[in-house]
Amino acid sequence: MRTAWLDVSAGVAGDMLLGALVDAGASLDAVRTAVDAVVPGTVRLTREQVTRAGMRATRVVVSPLAADQPHRTWATVRALLDRASPALPERARERASAVFTRLAEAEARVHGIAPDDVHFHEVGAWDSIADVVGVCAALHRLGVERVTASPLAVGAGTVRTAHGELPVPVPAVVELATGWRIHAGGRGELATPTGAALVTALAEECSDVPSIRLEATGVGAGSRDTPQRPNVVRVLLGTPAAADGDTGGPADAVLLEANVDDLDPRLWPGALSALLAAGASDAWLVPVLMKKGRPAHTLCVLAPPARADVLRETVFHQTSTLGVREHRVRKTALDRGWVDVDVLGGRLPVKVGHRGGTIVQATPEFEDAARLAADRELPVRVVLDAAVAAAAARGLAPGAPLPQDIGRRETPGSIAE
Repeated sequence: MRTAWLDVSAGVAGDMLLGALVDAGASLDAVRTAVDAVVPGTVRLTREQVTRAGMRATRVVVSPLAADQPHRTWATVRALLDRASPALPERARERASAVFTRLAEAEARVHGIAPDDVHFHEVGAWDSIADVVGVCAALHRLGVERVTASPLAVGAGTVRTAHGELPVPVPAVVELATGWRIHAGGRGELATPTGAALVTALAEECSDVPSIRLEATGVGAGSRDTPQRPNVVRVLLGTPAAADGDTGGPADAVLLEANVDDLDPRLWPGALSALLAAGASDAWLVPVLMKKGRPAHTLCVLAPPARADVLRETVFHQTSTLGVREHRVRKTALDRGWVDVDVLGGRLPVKVGHRGGTIVQATPEFEDAARLAADRELPVRVVLDAAVAAAAARGLAPGAPLPQDIGRRETPGSIAE
């Protein structure tokens, strides 16, 4: 399970985090493709090397291509994300949706309105959409499955916003950082709403540097250069380092369960999707027979421990259950990555599970195959068979060695570069 630890001890903004991930090896071309799928012909992304208080960093500059960009509602942003398929990978879209959901909920609490009625200003502008989508696409391309982050520097003083002059941290950041460890860290606005949403929506926990086998690092900067304090975000990428040196050992997880016998079955697909969007590692249903012969389902949710509270509330919100039981389980996962293959004039990701340098599984992503099938007006099985054949032609088959051109830094992250 490839892990990214975000050092936000100097603050965070969306462009700073994006710069750090690109500096760590994420393909800027892939990021551009993902952003253009959501807001086509709207922004240009360029990369430049800068220094911040003597520290080298990468800055990704987001420049507008179209004038007079509107202030968008959460409903509008959600529609843009939905229409971006299949150019925006499913996991990246889920993560971006989770970030904007947190932003909408925070702004709704601040202004006392419903989340769908929130009109984003700073966070709904073209640059913030590019930052959020770009960060989520970069995490996907790097093969990051788990994100943690340091305590967050939020700043002090005041800042001028679309709503006027506000105290720092601004109300939206206060809402977003609730439950997170924060400190001032300096004067001015050090954490923007977009940056705070990215950290708190994507990171499973607030922690010091985790025990990982370090594989890559990146340093990202925004536009400000603060004397004697590097105004940067750092990202450390690696795999969990077990005590015996085995990076593929078991990981703790929480299994949430609830028996439900009175929910309209048409609601289950939406409930499962909501749980996955809220950070579940997996969610599924098991048919059971309850007391008095009632047919029912057991809802099972596999969750990272840090997301258990959120997912428990999601179960209560999405279903009719009156209780949730839970227990810790041990999870052993194959290292994995994604390879894009050419299929029927399109590109499909193939998930590759591997251990010890040998491929164990190579499976096309079903949702992407289904979308390509619909686009080509073909049966899904035809696209899946073509994807399996294309993967085999690339040498991606069970028992085969990992391709020599992958490189150690791509293991167990994305191998789609």
